[in-house]
Amino acid sequence: MGYDFTLADVEYLTSDDGRDALASVADRELSTRTRLADIGWARTRFGDRAGMLVETVILRRKAEAKIAGGAGWVLTDDALQQSTPTRVAAHRARRLRGRTVHDVTCSIGAELTELVGVAETVIGSDLDDVRLAMAAHNVPGAYLLRADALRPVTRDTTVVADPARRSGGRRTHDPAALQPPLPDLLDAYAGRDLAVKCAPGLDFDSLDWSGEVEVVSLDGGVREACLYSPGLSTPGVRRRAAVLRSDGTGFEITDAADDDIPEREPGEWIVDPDGAIVRAGLVRHYAAAHGLWQLDPRIAYLTGDSLPDGVRGFRIVERLKYSEKTLRQALARHDCGAVEILVRGVDVDPAVLRPRLKLRGSASLSVVLTRIGRTPEAFVCTPSR
Repeated sequence: MGYDFTLADVEYLTSDDGRDALASVADRELSTRTRLADIGWARTRFGDRAGMLVETVILRRKAEAKIAGGAGWVLTDDALQQSTPTRVAAHRARRLRGRTVHDVTCSIGAELTELVGVAETVIGSDLDDVRLAMAAHNVPGAYLLRADALRPVTRDTTVVADPARRSGGRRTHDPAALQPPLPDLLDAYAGRDLAVKCAPGLDFDSLDWSGEVEVVSLDGGVREACLYSPGLSTPGVRRRAAVLRSDGTGFEITDAADDDIPEREPGEWIVDPDGAIVRAGLVRHYAAAHGLWQLDPRIAYLTGDSLPDGVRGFRIVERLKYSEKTLRQALARHDCGAVEILVRGVDVDPAVLRPRLKLRGSASLSVVLTRIGRTPEAFVCTPSR
């Protein structure tokens, strides 16, 4: 558990004296090797304020990789963990361009900072006074107030909410266990234009949601799902996958796209679709858009004779009915010494299987384990990169 910041701490950290103190602490290495010595130095120099200063510098260093401008923010460890990465927040902000937006769970301001300059007016509210004070420093262009997310305090605004996905210190996928509870939040803003950030593992179908569900990944990792009410949704779209990359590239696909794909034998390549595509249920739509088809209609692996641009794939070298013995023999024939193992549809733990393969060779290969029909199969492959 991190340092427990107070309003007085935030006031000090954002003062001239606090900024000078933070600059001094930021000159320290604060690595695992030097942490104790650095904290001792800070206590000697800054007394009781050493804890907040050291914590803030460490958090700022972590924030640089997640939040644009985070190196100058004041924040808490828990708020940083739950904050939206800049690339994802910017993606959402573009959908809200020109609107008056109220983030009813604004925390330290990770969503607000991307809305400012894009939305017409930006309002943030939270029940946590400390996080509001931090947001006031981090995002000076937003209007802030203390308010309960379940008690609407603005009219004619587009509402953004990010319910906390932790219950009792653990992540939860139960909509009613979020803070505030998702069903209560949806009731509070019924009929309003609403965007709600949720865990990607949420059972969307159980919500009877009439708008759009967008699943978002960043650099290959699924980050969130967002529920968009009908007023914010694209007509005819119920599911969307947004595949984002930190370099600014990426693409989207929706269930309005064609999903007609052939049933054929495996092609030259195997493609493991991005997790956002899989979570959004758009594997067939993605395949149809790129001339691919499925290895098995119930499993998300795709195959084809060419790779979509920028996508990592696995060129099939050998196909075999899977058993540990047959796979071990195949890898030995290909002089394999290191193997990447991908699994869908069969009960195999790559970490357990890998040492049992007793690899001795020099080549680095990939193995795709899956099921086609009722038959477990293994594909020995060379990765495209």
